[in-house]
Amino acid sequence: MVSFFVGQGDQLVAEKLAVSPWAPDKQSGTGICGLLARELEAHCPDGFVPARLTVDLYQPVANEAFDMRSKVVRQGSRIAVVDAALVQDGQERARASAVFLTTGAEPPGQVWSPVEDLPAPPEGCVSPDGSPPLFKSGERDWTSDYAANQNAERKVSWHSLPPLVDGEPITPFQRAAILGDATNHVCHWGSEGAGYINADVTVTLSRLPVGYELGLRADNTIAAGGISIGSATLYDRTGPVGTCVVTTLSNARRQIDFTTTTTAALAGEPR
Repeated sequence: MVSFFVGQGDQLVAEKLAVSPWAPDKQSGTGICGLLARELEAHCPDGFVPARLTVDLYQPVANEAFDMRSKVVRQGSRIAVVDAALVQDGQERARASAVFLTTGAEPPGQVWSPVEDLPAPPEGCVSPDGSPPLFKSGERDWTSDYAANQNAERKVSWHSLPPLVDGEPITPFQRAAILGDATNHVCHWGSEGAGYINADVTVTLSRLPVGYELGLRADNTIAAGGISIGSATLYDRTGPVGTCVVTTLSNARRQIDFTTTTTAALAGEPR
């Protein structure tokens, strides 16, 4: 079965899905986000759920051996905070923090919330074991054709992910973390391709995803001076799950034209 990483002794080795297609000696941001989520959720207390994940992607991660480190910053009766880092050659290459919260009854009263338009393809379009993602641009139909989606219209993507680590079932939190990194793709894929790279990723969750499918709908892009913020709604077939936000840097000198480049939609960019 396809996975992002496989175990070799006490190390994890990147498979094709976790390797940047633009730099085969580097690992993608999607796999890194998934691994940091995996490390963090090992410290999630009983009765708590992940509510926020922030990943800082500040150094390239080579396609070589690495270590994961983590520590509990605080554990209270309703809030727990955990930090994690990916370490390579004695240096931290990426770090993350997570906030875990207890659940409870909703407070009384009503508050405003938008009426969501969260499109989903027909049931059975993607396999439970992982499938290539589907995309929707504007009012166009769902398709996996990259060339058909290289335009300036609003984008939505639909995913079924394989295991993060071979032999381990992928968890809902890992799914959300991986899709958080893909926010760049739906928000910054334009008429000439993709020209921004992630500096950080934040995923906020009101609940964990249900089922094996996840959608990502671009909500906003705000750009100036080569810095762009992209935000998207993360959702499953039952409704919205949370919000994903990425802070990105212009990478115009390595603009990716998806009409001529064959690559995985979830792959990250070398930094």
